[in-house]
Amino acid sequence: MAKYREVETVVDDAELLLDFFREEQATEEEVDAKYAEALAAVDDLEFRSTLNQPEDELGCILEINAGAGGTEACDWAEMLLRMYQMWAEKKGFKVSELNRVDGDVAGIRSVELEIAGDFAYGLLKGENGVHRLVRVSPYNAQGKRMTSFASVFVHPLVDERIEVEVNPADLEWDTFRSSGAGGQHVNKTESAVRVRHLPTGIVVECQQERSQHQNRDKAMQMLKSHLYELELQKRLEARGKIEASKMKNEWGSQIRSYVLDDRRVKDHRTGHQTSQTDAVLDGDLDDFLKAFLMHHGEPVPEQE
Repeated sequence: MAKYREVETVVDDAELLLDFFREEQATEEEVDAKYAEALAAVDDLEFRSTLNQPEDELGCILEINAGAGGTEACDWAEMLLRMYQMWAEKKGFKVSELNRVDGDVAGIRSVELEIAGDFAYGLLKGENGVHRLVRVSPYNAQGKRMTSFASVFVHPLVDERIEVEVNPADLEWDTFRSSGAGGQHVNKTESAVRVRHLPTGIVVECQQERSQHQNRDKAMQMLKSHLYELELQKRLEARGKIEASKMKNEWGSQIRSYVLDDRRVKDHRTGHQTSQTDAVLDGDLDDFLKAFLMHHGEPVPEQE
């Protein structure tokens, strides 16, 4: 309601300034600027009205997995990691790396991030799916145009507002040494943990903290987040198609394409696209997130 009142005030101010203009007490430039401000405020309010589910206001766990493409795909996964980190930082969200598996030559095979901030899940939930990169590869000696894939999955991060019951008898725990790039930051003890939820087969790992106890606590939160999402899918069939859309990380299954040499990023579900590829990879994602939420993820015909 506070946001509605705020927008109402901006619209009223625009109408008042228009009256001043008619009485020659305000310039056309001032009216145009205030109109643009009011339009943006109404647009933002309409957008935020789509974030109306209880889980939308939660933080999230964002998972990136390299797909087909070898070293190129691992590099692409790391590019996506940087993109989401920069987006989150611009929003003022706190980002923590929970688990990471580096690629053999470059990049990452997989990573899990915790993004803490109001409505982080609601904003990012449309990022679930396969992301396709087309570029002249720096890893190809002939300078060929290469295509690679990475999958992104977003889970609501449960907190004290969400109650998820887990039977300890359903859990199987393992410990292992944290991985790292080497040097003084590698943990020499078996502080990293892995937990398997036997009824569902869900497995999560955490090596964020130095302490095994802290990693166990974080792993439980991650597991509850996965279980909560699973329950959401059962209860809300219309919105619960994430598992059904987990297609192979290869041709024909992507939700968005990033074609760098043609300077084009296109979302295949909404049709939204931009030529500002560098800006997108630097975290300028809001227009894509907004287009998905406003279109409710409905596909549009392709004109390729």
